[in-house]
Amino acid sequence: MGRRSLLCSSKSNPPPIPETYWTPGPKQNIQRSEPVKVLHLDTNHPLLIRQLAALGCQNTEEYSAPKNEVEKIIHEFEGVIIRSRFKIDKTFLEKATRLKFIGRVGAGLENIDVDYAREKGIFLAAAPEGNRNAVGEQALGMLLSLMNNLNKADREVRQGIWDREGNRGWELDGKTVGLIGYGNTGQAFAKKLSGFDVEILCHDILEGVGNAFARQVGIEELQEKADVVSLHVPQTSLTLGMVNTSFIKNFAKPFWFLNTARGKCVKTADLVEALKTGKVLGAGLDVLEYEKTSFEDLFEKGAMPEDFKYLVNSDRVLLSPHIAGWTQESKVKLAQTLVDKIKARFFVS
Repeated sequence: MGRRSLLCSSKSNPPPIPETYWTPGPKQNIQRSEPVKVLHLDTNHPLLIRQLAALGCQNTEEYSAPKNEVEKIIHEFEGVIIRSRFKIDKTFLEKATRLKFIGRVGAGLENIDVDYAREKGIFLAAAPEGNRNAVGEQALGMLLSLMNNLNKADREVRQGIWDREGNRGWELDGKTVGLIGYGNTGQAFAKKLSGFDVEILCHDILEGVGNAFARQVGIEELQEKADVVSLHVPQTSLTLGMVNTSFIKNFAKPFWFLNTARGKCVKTADLVEALKTGKVLGAGLDVLEYEKTSFEDLFEKGAMPEDFKYLVNSDRVLLSPHIAGWTQESKVKLAQTLVDKIKARFFVS
């Protein structure tokens, strides 16, 4: 396409396939007389266990044992189902001598050593199709709330403050929305936006992903035109800290910023500085750089980072605890998506 990609460092080194889509090796059927043993490390919708059992799996639920204890038994299992309880690293995988598949009930695979799993021929399945609609809806809700000062106005009215002029908002119609990453959630958000009179641009590491809802462009054009920027990338070595001072300064206009992807893709200190200067008009953050396995870790340590204090106290910031994609419906769809992928790979002749 002749466009420079923000996500690709060199034309001589082609970009890796995004983690959420990677599925190594040919289809394999598991044909054996004894049940396929599957270890579940996080709670999920019960249909996941029920449908795996119907396929002939023997399900073991272990939701509280620490990683070192799980490593003592992992050699017994051919499948693992996990959300985010701990990282499945090389040490863990070396002990998983019978492992054939890992299913992650979520959109990404950043808590799994993908490269080493590939070496071992382990099938990896994530389920971004299961929560993409929910993420798209939350991104739209956050954007409209930010542009119309709804969180600030709600708080003030509850305090007896009736400030109409101070809460005069902006209309979305006529704006240009730039999507960084155009996979499952980016496309879902674009579809939601299509009902508004907006121009939708997308930028992605893969070529040819633009569609009827968004026009694919190089990063320079997106940074020149965007009034709204929404992040929809997986967490990889290419995307860690990608939203930084340099990234922000390259935008021609002040813009609203949304992150429903991964917290570590944003340098919080740089975002805060841009909020202070007005280059970023407002930020809707469902994820934070400080997250580890859960958002609660930030509060348990008792030392709230200074940059986070600014976010908490800013009227131009909307925060949520990593719940984009966390709906009643997505809980069902995530589980079903994962079962369908495992079934198609191993159990359908």
